Amino acid sequence: MKITRVETFLVPPRWLFCRVETDDGVVGWGEPVVEGRAEVVRAAVDVLAEYLIGKDPARIQDHWQVLSKGGFYRGGPVLSSAVAGLDQALWDIAGKAFGAPVHALLGGPVRERARVYAWVGGDEPSALAEQVAAQVDAGFTAVKMNAAGVTSPLTTPAETAAVVERVAVAREVLGAHRDVAVDFHGRLTPASARRVLPELAPLHPLFAEEPLLPDQARLLPGLVAASPVPLATGERLYGRADFLPALTAGIAVAQPDLSHAGGITEVLRIAALAETYGALLAPHCPLGPIALAASLQVAWVTPHFLIQEQSRGIHYNKEADLLSYVVDTEPFRFTDGHAHRTDRPGLGVEVDEAAVRAADRRGHAWRNPVWRQPDGSFAEW
Repeated sequence: MKITRVETFLVPPRWLFCRVETDDGVVGWGEPVVEGRAEVVRAAVDVLAEYLIGKDPARIQDHWQVLSKGGFYRGGPVLSSAVAGLDQALWDIAGKAFGAPVHALLGGPVRERARVYAWVGGDEPSALAEQVAAQVDAGFTAVKMNAAGVTSPLTTPAETAAVVERVAVAREVLGAHRDVAVDFHGRLTPASARRVLPELAPLHPLFAEEPLLPDQARLLPGLVAASPVPLATGERLYGRADFLPALTAGIAVAQPDLSHAGGITEVLRIAALAETYGALLAPHCPLGPIALAASLQVAWVTPHFLIQEQSRGIHYNKEADLLSYVVDTEPFRFTDGHAHRTDRPGLGVEVDEAAVRAADRRGHAWRNPVWRQPDGSFAEW
């Protein structure tokens, strides 16, 4: 079997899909994207495809090495995301060629179902209560919410109280037997994180995500020691070496993204590294159906898996949603807050190619907003 064609598709709301075709008709799909820079990743996939054409798709490990390390300049979100989508597609081809799900090729499943969480807003407590209640009614047992918007360099008493109030609203609706995770998105300074996290402890968040920016990993040991709330990070870390400082600092939850951190091949290595440090795995995935399908293949084979992010109904999805580009929605039917394992070949998702090609003709140019402090200076989004 040889790879004969690699195509990419810029599809709303903010995604990039890739399609890898072989000479005997087996096709694999992947999702290589950096949100807000999809066109740049598309160019990177085109460059990497030059190497893959004519190659045996089954040599996944070797292709990962060459695609990741074959250039003198390595790493970064664009390259690792391009590699990630191609890696997903190669695993999809392997599973289809063998007539087996990817999790079977990875050693077999360790669970029958995987817990998932739903996104809710976090701007207004009154609306938040309704959104959390709707997710509870839909069967979810966990939600995640943004902690705050633009935040002062040192949080004011009012800002701290507002974060606590929003989480308290969610906790009241969820009760004691469901979970709320809080995403700080790197919007806090280290001093503000030390101030806010202890105030949240009585509300028992599942975890606090990205309390610091990824380039502040050197400060994580002190924050882990000071925080009574379990800390999570990883969506902006792209390989094992990036995760090592966070894991040695003692984070509770590692959150690699299957579309950013080198795909299935590298995330499995990150997961193994996390296990040696006692950290749980909660793959980041506010993206499309292919990324989620790849994430679930990792969830099925990872003993220390905690919970899976998914994007149905997320606030980014304006023109399309998780189910917009799939033929059969059954793999993404969540019951009792869980996704259920299937034995469908490859990644287990059937992409609606006609819908993807039509969406690519429209395309998108999604960009994340640029925030400002009240004095006009830059603020973390």
